[in-house]
Amino acid sequence: MSIIAAVPLANAWIELEPLSSAHLGDLEAAVSEPDELFRWVSAWRPGPDGLAGALDRALAMAAHGDLAPWVIRRRADGRVVGATSYLDIDAGNRRVEVGATWIGPAWWRTEVNTATKLLVIGHAFETLGLERVALKTDHLNVRSQRAIERLGARREGVLRHHMRRADGSWRDTVYYSILSAEWPRVRETLLTALQ
Repeated sequence: MSIIAAVPLANAWIELEPLSSAHLGDLEAAVSEPDELFRWVSAWRPGPDGLAGALDRALAMAAHGDLAPWVIRRRADGRVVGATSYLDIDAGNRRVEVGATWIGPAWWRTEVNTATKLLVIGHAFETLGLERVALKTDHLNVRSQRAIERLGARREGVLRHHMRRADGSWRDTVYYSILSAEWPRVRETLLTALQ
């Protein structure tokens, strides 16, 4: 299997564009509440250099094949509203994780997250021929857990003290997965939610 990298993807609701440094201004415009937004998505948490440092880190990881990052653009108005990625890429074992996903608060509870998951998970199974897609979240992020469960992903368990949060406290991580045989059912769930 070849290297897994971000490629342009689109459906009726959104377009996913491979992340580039040219997206910085659009990403900054999508962030209205950085403390709440990046509380759970530490990979994108702005540092002293704002989002530019996070974007540079993502691009460096992508150059090494460790990350496949996209920006999320709504087709209805052409606005960049967030980002998502493949991470924990293991082409040999035909698996990825969908994560480092954030969507500006103005687009929460819209079609954006569902349409994004339809694209990235569908691409993983239908185009790349992967066997497993994982998703994970902080055990305190109940909103994210419910959203992942609505997708039809199966909860696998909790990794205790899996990683540190920005404040130094320990995060327990809840893992979910979707297997290739489960994709048709999950795909139907996503399409129904978008109607």
